[in-house]
Amino acid sequence: MSALASVKTVWETKLPLPLVGRGKVRDVYAISDDKLLIVTTDRLSAFDYVLPNPIPFKGIVLNQISVFWFDFFKHLVPNHLITAQVSEMSLPREIVSEFGEDLKGRSMLVHRAKPYLVECVVRGYLTGSGWKDYLSNGSVCGHKLPKGLTQCAKLPSPIFTPATKAESGHDENINFGEASKIVGVEVAEKLRTLSTQLYEEGLVHARSRGILMADTKFEFGEFNGKIILIDEVLTPDSSRFWPADQYEPGRDQPSFDKQIVRNYCEEIKWDKKPPAPKLPDAVIQKTSNAYREIYERLTGEKI
Repeated sequence: MSALASVKTVWETKLPLPLVGRGKVRDVYAISDDKLLIVTTDRLSAFDYVLPNPIPFKGIVLNQISVFWFDFFKHLVPNHLITAQVSEMSLPREIVSEFGEDLKGRSMLVHRAKPYLVECVVRGYLTGSGWKDYLSNGSVCGHKLPKGLTQCAKLPSPIFTPATKAESGHDENINFGEASKIVGVEVAEKLRTLSTQLYEEGLVHARSRGILMADTKFEFGEFNGKIILIDEVLTPDSSRFWPADQYEPGRDQPSFDKQIVRNYCEEIKWDKKPPAPKLPDAVIQKTSNAYREIYERLTGEKI
């Protein structure tokens, strides 16, 4: 038996609460009409499929990084977090007694907001689908960029490239005009401004910790008539993090996110159809280490 086999990782037991939704990573339960319990599991998806192997500590890392950023950005925008302390969640006593230890670190009680159906993507470096678009037409989601940029080059300034929220499969990149049709021009302008501010402030903090934040996505919702920040914030699942001391434009960069798993899937030439491949222990361990390192770097705390 491998060392990893003895590590308790993924949350798979359904709580005896109304299940609002189960995503690739998060399970969402209704606590009341205006409150939700979000549980972040150790499940990992790649190319839109959940892989059979959980990644130890991943859910705790994602949850705690979001908690860190919610506090960090509270001067810019309110958020949906009520508490991440199980003892403060006013959960039914039987839930706490049976599942309290499992929920610890990987759950948060939040306000139930109405999500805006637009992913708010901000890009500071030319990578991923943005790099492919640039090679094709010299633009990224309607933003015309200078000629001669190389892969992973730093952009002259961050660009806002919204996307549609897909229930399954890939989100689809759209331009600002299309985003405005979905949420309205006034809201779209506010989301663009907030997203850019959050990215730029987060980028400064990340750089101070030796990290480059290539791109990220934010989600917002409406609560009590106000725009609030929801879901996850600047995590390894929603962002591309690179070690600053190894940055070199013109090539792929080392990564603190699940790119390690994507690269493995490409190496074994997986056809991106089910069943998803099992991961070797070495890849699981490397990925778990990367998640923990980004948490420790960003927050200054240990898991």
